[in-house]
Amino acid sequence: MSNQKPLLIEIVSDVVCPWCFIGLRRLAQAIDLVRAEVPDFQHELSWRPFFLNPDTPATGEPYLPFLVQKFGGRAQVESIWQRIREAGAPLGIDYRFEKIQVRANTLMAHRLIHWAQQRGDAAGLVEGLFKAQFEQGEDVGDRRVLAQVAATCGHDPAEVLGYLDSDADAAAIRKLERDARNWGVNSVPTFVFARQSGIQGAEAPRILADGIKQAWTSAEG
Repeated sequence: MSNQKPLLIEIVSDVVCPWCFIGLRRLAQAIDLVRAEVPDFQHELSWRPFFLNPDTPATGEPYLPFLVQKFGGRAQVESIWQRIREAGAPLGIDYRFEKIQVRANTLMAHRLIHWAQQRGDAAGLVEGLFKAQFEQGEDVGDRRVLAQVAATCGHDPAEVLGYLDSDADAAAIRKLERDARNWGVNSVPTFVFARQSGIQGAEAPRILADGIKQAWTSAEG
């Protein structure tokens, strides 16, 4: 049994980024590959915030009109959606973009993830937020939606609402997001290994696994 510390894998992402959902599932597959090849491998996951659309109004705005304007037309948006659906389907992700009505501001969602991480493993919460956004079309900028997702992970919804109704950790989240950009992160998902190396993009599990193994070997030395 190795005495080596678990490898810290920091996931810089945003819950309104469809490729981040894909990246999360591919990372899970990559970790399974590493475990099969490196029996003593241990890791720790940590989520760091990123604002995919930092100009989003606090209350959000209509989703489809924003995308149509950004990508130059409905046909272009549909093409992008189809490509993402095809990438997500083998991973068990059922994208339902047509259900999404609101382009959400994700500050509260990031605050909730931060809050959950202080209390244990936030993996289930992050997964739940991605499902709420992309499979159910929920507004993940709505405090009630966030509380419902948190409740499915065992958190007290009343406690969550109380926290979200405050301004707690908002400044900390903004600083963490700035820190990631100062590292050179300019798109998500980005996976950072032991603060020494990283991979940007929802790469194939084999590519992620090789990056993880390289970081693990470097840490051993």
